[in-house]
Amino acid sequence: MGVSSLELEGKTVGFAITGSHCTYDAVFPELVHFVEKGCRVVPIVSGTVSSTDTRFWEASSWLAKIEETTGTKVIDRIVDAEPLGPSKALDVLVIAPCTGNTLSRLANAITDSPVLMAAKATLRNDRPVVVAISTNDGLGLNMVNLARLMTTKNIFFVPFGQDDPDRKINSLVARMDLLVPTVEAALEKRQLQPVLIERFRYH
Repeated sequence: MGVSSLELEGKTVGFAITGSHCTYDAVFPELVHFVEKGCRVVPIVSGTVSSTDTRFWEASSWLAKIEETTGTKVIDRIVDAEPLGPSKALDVLVIAPCTGNTLSRLANAITDSPVLMAAKATLRNDRPVVVAISTNDGLGLNMVNLARLMTTKNIFFVPFGQDDPDRKINSLVARMDLLVPTVEAALEKRQLQPVLIERFRYH
């Protein structure tokens, strides 16, 4: 997997998080990496993230940790995400994790969350949106939406594969540790390859 030499320092990265709560531990270190590389990170969360306490994270503490790490207030309302378009604030938007629910709505141009508004705002400016999927139905009903987005201009995917093909035959999850190189490639309008990988297998 070739990694671009593009400098990320000084770039503004929108980092959008949706409700695949079990993957937050894998996603958070990648958010930290963007900060460490000198990016301005603008955090954006879906309503599920901002309002749902789970066994993985309590919503308020999760948001506080994100704000402390990025030094930027979390965008958690559609009205606050909309200005990202006309202001051309973002160089790139990351959606990580991207649930099947968000994937399907993005593929069908539905803008009913801060994350989807941020995606619409970024695409209108001809800038890349990087998607790191985490969905139990990627090889099921959502496969048509995945295919549509994979052929859509300015949408790039973090390499992904089946995470548990024995017990969850339709489940697909991105390699979150490849977020940074995927963004570097996307800023050059390239898809990091290979995009379909054997992720890992449980027995």
